[in-house]
Amino acid sequence: MLRFIFGKKDNTTTAKTETQRESFDRVMAELNLLLAEQPIKPSLGVDLETGQLVLDLPEQLADEALSLPAPKAEPSPAVAEAEIIAADEAKKDV
Repeated sequence: MLRFIFGKKDNTTTAKTETQRESFDRVMAELNLLLAEQPIKPSLGVDLETGQLVLDLPEQLADEALSLPAPKAEPSPAVAEAEIIAADEAKKDV
């Protein structure tokens, strides 16, 4: 039984290392898939000074719109003032 627990381990299985080309191909495929799923396509740019990719995403993505409550519209100051006046008049009537 101890031989089973502490016996030689099979070290022949090793993880395959990914080359840089394979990494770039995988990342680009994932990015293209994500961009294709978006109803409003974000713009993709390159920062020439740093060489980094820059995404200009919309305010809210499709999955965020489903998970977050709708934002409350703020009433204009005139509407807010009219509501205050109506509430004051309702208090006077009581």
